[in-house]
Amino acid sequence: MTSGTMEREETRRRTRPTRPAREKPGDTSETVSILSSAGVVIALVCGWMLVQMLVLGGLSEERSQHLLYSQYRSELAEATAPTGELDYDGNPIQPGSPVALLTIPALSLEQVVVDGTASGDLTAGPGHLRDTPLPGEVGDSAVLGRGSTYGAPFRDLDRLHPGDTISVLNAQGRTTYTVVDVRRAGDPIPAQPTGATAGRLVLASAQSSGFLSALRPQSAIYVDADTKNALPDGAVAAAVPTSEGIMARDSGALPMLVLLLAGLAALVLAVSIARRRFPAALVWLVATPVAVALAWSVTDQVMRLLPNLM
Repeated sequence: MTSGTMEREETRRRTRPTRPAREKPGDTSETVSILSSAGVVIALVCGWMLVQMLVLGGLSEERSQHLLYSQYRSELAEATAPTGELDYDGNPIQPGSPVALLTIPALSLEQVVVDGTASGDLTAGPGHLRDTPLPGEVGDSAVLGRGSTYGAPFRDLDRLHPGDTISVLNAQGRTTYTVVDVRRAGDPIPAQPTGATAGRLVLASAQSSGFLSALRPQSAIYVDADTKNALPDGAVAAAVPTSEGIMARDSGALPMLVLLLAGLAALVLAVSIARRRFPAALVWLVATPVAVALAWSVTDQVMRLLPNLM
């Protein structure tokens, strides 16, 4: 081998890139990798939760309303829409089923009312409190709606004034109510309307103020509206779970939330291991859609644990 060849070989050996040492379990670099992966995943989840609750949730509610409107219109046309807590076949109505169409001209609002007021039910629109008559029927009916998330259909209840009208269409026909009061918790309740066909509709939502007010419901707001021409009442649920009350939370979401959080922990470990063998950009390209899907599911469960009027 000539001296020129030996020099070129020596130069090639010196300039050859060295292969980085593989991380070993317990190394500081492995701890840093896990912590950085966890930080990125947590940031993705938290950011997605905010976007989903305040932005994408509105799109989800709008889509649900479109589907509910089509379903309820078909049921009205076929005369199969419920007139109480029992369906056309005499079975209990499934939570989330459409039961009325609510129109408030002063707010330019039209919403399909679903049966049930648990936090999960109210992501699709306003909900009928099941131990009261259906909206439009004789007696005191109650409809609850979100005030800041998932479209916030009842955000502007405080803009209503005595004399404004509220129209309700149900399986028996249309009923028009007149607003008599807008009140907060602790305010006196107006006197009940009298008469064989008298009815009251109570709309309830949450109000808040200050920094991040959309995520900090502070108190409930109520709108009382009366009518003298209510329709006959149907079957009414004897009682409802505590998760369907005013500002209630649904603790039944906890088991699923724990499973989803375990899935996020597994994702962090998988990302940390993959980053030792593959380029970080490639790892995150694959992991980000999975993290977003888990974040979407986590948000759905977290919303059930938050106040239902939020």
